[in-house]
Amino acid sequence: MDDLLAEFLTEANESLAGLDEALLTLERAPNDVATVGLIFRLVHTIKGTCGFLGLPRLEKVAHSGENVLGLLREGTISATPELVTAVFSAVDVMKEIVMGLSMTGLEPEGDDIQVINRLDAIFAGELTSPTETVVVRESIEPTPDHSIAEARLPAVVAEPPIITKPGSSQSENSPLDASGSDISLVAQTIRVSVNVLENLMTLVSELVLTRNQLLQISRTSRESRYATPVQRLSQITSDLQEGVMKTRMQPIGSAWSKLPRLVRDLMQDLGKPMELQMIGAETEIDRQVLELVRDPLTHMVRNSADHGLEHPEERRVAGKPAVGTITLNAFHEGGHITIQISDDGRGLAVDRIREKILTKGLATELQLASMSTAAIERFILHPGFSTAAQVTSVSGRGVGMDVVKTNIEQIGGTIELENRPGRGTTFTIKIPLTLAIVSALIVESAGERFAIAQSSVAELVHAELARPGIEARLGQTLVEEIDGTRILRLRDQLLPLVTLSDLLQLPSTAEAQQGMYVVVVAVGSGSLGIVVDRVFDTEEIVVKPVAPILRDITMFSGNTVLGDGTVIMILDPNGIARAVNIVSAGAARTTAVATTGGVRSEDETAILLFRAGSKAPKAVPLGLVARLERISTQKIEMVGGRNVTQYCGTLMPLVSFVTDFSPEHKTEHPVLVFTEGDHSVGLLVDEIVDVVHDRLLVEMGSASQGLLGRAVIAGAATEVVDTVHWLSQAGQDWFQPKSARSEAISRLLVVEDSAFFRNMLIPALSSGGYHVTAVNGGIEALALRSAGASFDAIISDIEMPEMDGLALARTIRAEGHWTSVPMIALSGRVTPADIEAGLAAGFTFYMPKFDREALLDRLQRCLKLEVRQAA
Repeated sequence: MDDLLAEFLTEANESLAGLDEALLTLERAPNDVATVGLIFRLVHTIKGTCGFLGLPRLEKVAHSGENVLGLLREGTISATPELVTAVFSAVDVMKEIVMGLSMTGLEPEGDDIQVINRLDAIFAGELTSPTETVVVRESIEPTPDHSIAEARLPAVVAEPPIITKPGSSQSENSPLDASGSDISLVAQTIRVSVNVLENLMTLVSELVLTRNQLLQISRTSRESRYATPVQRLSQITSDLQEGVMKTRMQPIGSAWSKLPRLVRDLMQDLGKPMELQMIGAETEIDRQVLELVRDPLTHMVRNSADHGLEHPEERRVAGKPAVGTITLNAFHEGGHITIQISDDGRGLAVDRIREKILTKGLATELQLASMSTAAIERFILHPGFSTAAQVTSVSGRGVGMDVVKTNIEQIGGTIELENRPGRGTTFTIKIPLTLAIVSALIVESAGERFAIAQSSVAELVHAELARPGIEARLGQTLVEEIDGTRILRLRDQLLPLVTLSDLLQLPSTAEAQQGMYVVVVAVGSGSLGIVVDRVFDTEEIVVKPVAPILRDITMFSGNTVLGDGTVIMILDPNGIARAVNIVSAGAARTTAVATTGGVRSEDETAILLFRAGSKAPKAVPLGLVARLERISTQKIEMVGGRNVTQYCGTLMPLVSFVTDFSPEHKTEHPVLVFTEGDHSVGLLVDEIVDVVHDRLLVEMGSASQGLLGRAVIAGAATEVVDTVHWLSQAGQDWFQPKSARSEAISRLLVVEDSAFFRNMLIPALSSGGYHVTAVNGGIEALALRSAGASFDAIISDIEMPEMDGLALARTIRAEGHWTSVPMIALSGRVTPADIEAGLAAGFTFYMPKFDREALLDRLQRCLKLEVRQAA
């Protein structure tokens, strides 16, 4: 390709990228003279060069655009949305032509008559009605994309030009005067091919490897006259590496520059007014990483606009402003870049996701019943998964989020989502700053060495195996077994462990020993412990791609060469978590109960033991506890006469067992966090004791408020906590959105789709002497009827997916051996019409959620009625 043409293509790409941004600015501020002048000059420059290079097609389109912009600059016409849209169409055609030129060196053939005629019509004064405009807010002007063909290498360190936005106050250091002309010094730059920078980076990487080898020799030599020069060489290499890395760094705003235009087009296609906010566009990221996040960001913004944001009418009904908001936020966090894409829309439709999972056969109903809501929501990242009702030009093919997940994991990043039903969704992406040279921890397992990126390592722990009958020493970290799985008890948290030699099926060469080294690594928003035999020092390594033969092994993200010349593999913590089926949702794994009879009160279950107020241990089902936290006294505040703390972006109420609780008597407080939907409550306790597996059968009632009674757990008398009492103390209505329970004087069936409330009801009802079986929906309940199961009473929720409580009641009353079984409906809907509909469907009683004493009373009345009918 001709050097002159190559330089033109580089400048044309920069001008076209600048035109997108300038046109959006013009649409926001139609009377901005400086922006109009900038747009005219960019188009005029492209047109003028086309004539010199002999590019007639590009020249014709640019000429028609220049005619319209000339009238705009003269003030003859105004910058209506119709005009901006027409110029955008011309810019799109010019981009297409420039792309064809860059690929073949020749102008591609094409018919531009529609675009040209539209511009000529505007030039002749034939204007149509305006359309809505999109609002774009950002904290800094995105830098034009220089990575398409060439990159800029600063020759002189200088502040970049600052362009003041139309309508904002002009700073005294602004480089633009009122006419938009440049009145300040421009940063001196030279154009350097990206290939040159890549080759330079490769040479620096090899220099780092050589430096590491020399350092290794220097360490092993007792007396070496080369020690000082080697140290000096190491320092110079580090400085050179840092300098070269800076040439590869670009503001993430470069990847965002096309998004305002995308949002504008989506607004017109979808008929939804929307606003794009961009925060942290100046955050710098490696060019190679930047290229890989462009597509994910595009797909996620597109999904937020299509799936997330509601239409204006729906937003007004929900009490929201008619204009939806999509927010991009980027910032440095440790050795990573964190990018958040959020919207204030309707949130994810979990019920629709669950239906799609079943339709596609990705999981069974029983498997879904054992999953947390967060685990179900993550199915949207599965290949080919889409909840769109129909395929459109925007979405529906199930490709977008799969591309996001693939590209992010390809560069060693993670993606997490936070769903807020009715209030929107936030996706959080964490990616490394660079892929070329990273600091890594070197470990050994079964005689083989491996590297783990330092940015993934949270801490190193030396732990010992717990032995029966032997109490832990003060400060001792113990490894225990629960259900055959090794877990690490680390500061009141249960951490799943993976033994690296077992995972990779390596023959163990280490001698049997009581102690072990655990590398605690970050996996999504949670943690995982990797058990290794030895831990060496940290070392800067050059990341090499995985060989094709090993690409299907997800545990490795690459390989590197150590200072002694040994080639070792780089471990991928996210790949290890996937290999052992640990979901990175921030909580411990959940184990499904593989029984056709659901969960029964006489089954063994995981129980959390703690102390609060007295020395006697207290118990609560572990399934109710979302997280165990330690909260600093300084983070406990008093709001409205209640103790609260900031937790996950909201104020979480704190309740204490001790009536005269004063946060000042400790520096930290263990907290049991209970979570269901949008509700969270923290229960302040004195000490977390243990997690055991035992039957939770209350044998002795209790007159104390907050306690169901006493039970023998792990061989000791233990007080069982009345969770309902403590949740009601938090001042939140936990039982309005969802809840359903079932009791029977002797055999009760609970039909409830919320695992949280199922776990809470079983001990509450079993304390009254009932045997409880709980299922998560009407279909599973009818399956028990088909299997011949018998119950003395049925308690059912009303609002459930697939089959609601009313449909279940009508089916049961229609036929079968359950037709005469008393049924109690629990619902947040208790209007006269709702009650009448429930009784008409066949329920014996219809009552609100959740009054435990009233429910027990209704059960007794149901069972007495049944006895009388039998007599």
